[in-house]
Amino acid sequence: MTATAPVAAAALPLRTRIGQVNQRLKGWEAVRWVDGAPRVTDVLRREVDRWGGLGALYGVLRADPWSAVRWSDGIPPERSAEAYAAVQEHVTRYGDGLPVLFVEEAPHGLMALGGTTLPVNLALGAGMDEALTEELGALVAAEARARGTHVALVSGLDVLRDPRWGRAEECFSEDPALAALLVAATVRGMQGSASPGAPIGGAHVAVVAKHLAGQGAGIGGRNGSGAPIGPRELGEIHLRPAHAAAGAGVAGFMAAYNDIDGVPCSANRDLLTGTIRDRWGWDGLVMADGTAIDRLRDSAPDPAAAAALALGAGVDLSLWDEAFTHVEEALDRGLVGEDVLDRAVDRVLDLKRRLGLLGNAAPAPGDASAAAAARDVAALTARAARQSVVLVRDAGVLPLPAGATVAVVGPNADDLDAQLGDYTPPRPPDDPDASTVLSALADRLGAARVRYAPGSRLRGPLDDPDALDAVSRVCAAADLAVVVLGGSSRRSYEDEFAANGAVDGPAPDTTNGEGVDLSSVALPEAQLAVARAARAAGRPVVGVVVDGRPRVLSALDPLVDALLVVPFPGPAGGDAVSEALLAGTAPGRLPATFPAADGVFPVAHDERAETARGYADSRALRALPLGTAHAPGLTATLRPDAGASVAASALAAGAAVEVTVDVRNDGPTALDVPVPLYGRRRERGVRPRRRGLLGVRRARLAPGETVVLTYPLGLDALGSWATGEPVALPVAVAVWCTPDADEPEGAAVVRVTDDEGTTPWER
Repeated sequence: MTATAPVAAAALPLRTRIGQVNQRLKGWEAVRWVDGAPRVTDVLRREVDRWGGLGALYGVLRADPWSAVRWSDGIPPERSAEAYAAVQEHVTRYGDGLPVLFVEEAPHGLMALGGTTLPVNLALGAGMDEALTEELGALVAAEARARGTHVALVSGLDVLRDPRWGRAEECFSEDPALAALLVAATVRGMQGSASPGAPIGGAHVAVVAKHLAGQGAGIGGRNGSGAPIGPRELGEIHLRPAHAAAGAGVAGFMAAYNDIDGVPCSANRDLLTGTIRDRWGWDGLVMADGTAIDRLRDSAPDPAAAAALALGAGVDLSLWDEAFTHVEEALDRGLVGEDVLDRAVDRVLDLKRRLGLLGNAAPAPGDASAAAAARDVAALTARAARQSVVLVRDAGVLPLPAGATVAVVGPNADDLDAQLGDYTPPRPPDDPDASTVLSALADRLGAARVRYAPGSRLRGPLDDPDALDAVSRVCAAADLAVVVLGGSSRRSYEDEFAANGAVDGPAPDTTNGEGVDLSSVALPEAQLAVARAARAAGRPVVGVVVDGRPRVLSALDPLVDALLVVPFPGPAGGDAVSEALLAGTAPGRLPATFPAADGVFPVAHDERAETARGYADSRALRALPLGTAHAPGLTATLRPDAGASVAASALAAGAAVEVTVDVRNDGPTALDVPVPLYGRRRERGVRPRRRGLLGVRRARLAPGETVVLTYPLGLDALGSWATGEPVALPVAVAVWCTPDADEPEGAAVVRVTDDEGTTPWER
């Protein structure tokens, strides 16, 4: 029967308890859409019979090439709740009466037919807009919950430390402070409450933030490879976003595939219990990544031992693993205690309680259409797409001249899929809000003034031997060329996939996403050939790089007169790029550093200051540091009195110092841009990072206007993150607001002092 009163693990049969920590099934295999109605399958029936129920079910609504779900056979968006209801009715009627949690992917929008697709996280990082990120989170949550979803798996903890990593697009930034700011905003927007254990209302979902931890530090940028980093690097870089998510009340964390110094995250008790629970005081649910517990077989002799390792470390819920079906054997062999299993079950039950599935009536789902209308989905996603566009430089060719004829060339000029990122459902057949650079410019300028030739594929030449000649012809017949290059996380229904859904081949023109790590991040020669053909035509050339990772742009730079970089901006990306081309300005800033050449990693703006001179064959490491943006007429100046002091004891108690910046717009157009504040810590005995992000504020300025921005610097900004949580220590912090990659002359100094009013650095 259905549970209507509070339930504790200790009161449940062992079989039921083991079922509650299992999430083995793929939802699209558990229920099918047949003849206009949902039908539960034998796969689901067997699982319920075996365990008396389910803890959670992943992916009932998932639609993509891995699930092989299409518009033709998938669950219609407006009938999602019926599919969930069919599963829930079967689980509660034929099982133990405990409802199941419905879990879906939502890395940049709900991964279901008809789900709103947002710009990827790296694009939101370019916008550096905390408020907009929170609004977008609320939008996605309302949409998901209206369809019946309980739990959303949300990227945001990974920090981009190597651009060779295919999942770079899922990171907000290479800077942990920016990642922390935006992941906390996402959690607040999606969950609606930061109170630990508080109910999650009917217009919100529980968030499981992924991945914990250090996945962005994998060896060679290879997905899931080890992170050979020390505890200070782990704390300062990779735990900071997780700490912010915990502080925002995130319901769960997903343990990552990788190991940290040899210890797999899903078996890392110091991480999953000692750090996030004992030290931080967070007590939510930890889910394993897909098949991650089964992967512990290289660290354990058999499945029962692997299950015991994960449970003992603090994993509460599996994902597609067989290992957790061996929990009873692990108990019998004394590998793990029954109290450890009960603790995990209670956490699963507690999340069900928070979502209204136990004890009280479940909160009514929100009205998807009302929620969408209230937030104006199209306007919000278009705004986010505009903020993803970064104008890197312009030699005076922008804005596009009035009345000009424009050649739009390159493999990403008219490829909507190349704007969307990984983990994206198929677009609806009728997609009026979608635009490519080509379609948007044709709409704005008129089709008669736009010429087009793709020129190449992303990874190689086209089969057409005339492809580059066609580029030359259309560019010669135009007044200006826009060359649209970059990458794509496109997934095809003909591709092959690994057991966890990562692309496994052949994906001939896929360059990004899970399973697509690259040894080289230089633009492929075939794409550069398109740019050379455009340049040879003798017209001004604007380069647009639409990609999900930092690229080496050194070979492209001399071929273009202006350069825009656009992390995968979503369906509205074409309009966003065309608006920047016609306005001659863009609001985004690079959320990560672009390397000057292949093989010069790491290059992040906050790497430690080096005593070495660099490589003999490549003295320049960083071509374009985080925060790069070309904004003619925009100046930011620290107030002369920007330096300040605060006692470490006061900082620990919640005090902050304020740094003030005057921002002026002497350019011809109104601006709405982020203004970062950078700093370098001087802590005695510790080699400093070149710079780090201390804060970011938005400036909205009319031409000729000056605004004053105030940056409150508290414990998060000025404390030490060496342990993964902020600690107030006496230090001196140089502060500046200019784009300098190193501390400039005249930087202000903020002092965190000891009881004697000084810092060890000054003694």
